[in-house]
Amino acid sequence: MLFLDLFITFFKIGLFGFGGGYGMLSLIQHETVEQHKWLTSSEFTDIVAISQMTPGPIGINSATYCGYQAVVNDPAGYSQAMAVLGSFTATFALVLPSLILMILISKMFLKYMRTNTVQSVFMGLRPAVVGLLAAATLLLCTKENFSSPSENVWQFWISVFLFIVTFFGTLVLKINPIKMIVMAGFAGLLLLY
Repeated sequence: MLFLDLFITFFKIGLFGFGGGYGMLSLIQHETVEQHKWLTSSEFTDIVAISQMTPGPIGINSATYCGYQAVVNDPAGYSQAMAVLGSFTATFALVLPSLILMILISKMFLKYMRTNTVQSVFMGLRPAVVGLLAAATLLLCTKENFSSPSENVWQFWISVFLFIVTFFGTLVLKINPIKMIVMAGFAGLLLLY
């Protein structure tokens, strides 16, 4: 039953996850943490961090790790091989809607992409994509990522400082995001260990 639930859940996310991987994060978080309780909020945050640092699209990486972790956390006590099958199931289910839709509409899209109707649909989707990206950002602004002033003042302010510096570095100074991830990780190791 778990594998069928994984497939259905990630198929829905793949079907309605407009805006790429970052747009899917809020859907993945809602389904895996809040709806099915396969992961804790802390585990999801760790998965997002790992997904950003590993090669490949973040949505697919997140699905892979979530599928694995959901099987590992299941009370049935599945083996490691079954956890790998969970990864495969979630990843395949996430990619399947895009694969099907792209095959079906690729010819039609090329033929009709200049029409007013298609252009209007895309104009309507753009704000929704921005909203999904903003929701993903806000969902990651949790005490697991930043701590809180009441729990650990030092960790909270260092986390806020690293957030501001990273935001400024990538947006204004145009520093490569990979370099910012490495520098922020190194700074966190020095300041928070």
